[in-house]
Amino acid sequence: MTSQTPVVPRQAVPALSVPTLDHGTWTLSEQSPENFTLVVFYRGLHCPICGNYLRDLDRKLGDFAERGVNVVVLSSDEEARARQAKEDWKLDNLTVGYGLDLDTARAWGLYVSSGIGTTSSGFEEPALFAEPGLFLVRPDGTLYFGTVQTMPFARPNFADILKALDFVLDRGYPARGEIVDHKAAQAA
Repeated sequence: MTSQTPVVPRQAVPALSVPTLDHGTWTLSEQSPENFTLVVFYRGLHCPICGNYLRDLDRKLGDFAERGVNVVVLSSDEEARARQAKEDWKLDNLTVGYGLDLDTARAWGLYVSSGIGTTSSGFEEPALFAEPGLFLVRPDGTLYFGTVQTMPFARPNFADILKALDFVLDRGYPARGEIVDHKAAQAA
């Protein structure tokens, strides 16, 4: 089993830069949100659950903007598949990135799966692709919140994230999960 350094709250996230369908190259370090950048990694065109999930986010994009949160969604799909996903799923408002390098996906702690054929949506899975992840990144490039999954199911609900953002912004709630070496922290 290969060991990997996790993406840790209150520490810098890995570099991230991807081409987008309609907005040129999107680079995380060039973002300047009021409060956070929401980075949503999705599986790709073959995933009907991703379509429903991202449609919900597309409808709530204004709610995130009201809270000072910029949003990008991206996958390891090639451009043509990303464009088809945007059109088929009616993602009219989201910035859609594509061509995520799997080494970058792993640096973010994402799981990588091998394709197993045609999905229920009728699309062939790519040979390799990244599984879902969702990250809130502070304007200084440090992680505030992150979640990764090995499956497409049971992702964080965007309505719940909006409620959490209201609480966090109102109370100045700190990022949690920042302890990397619990034994050293206990000894201190």
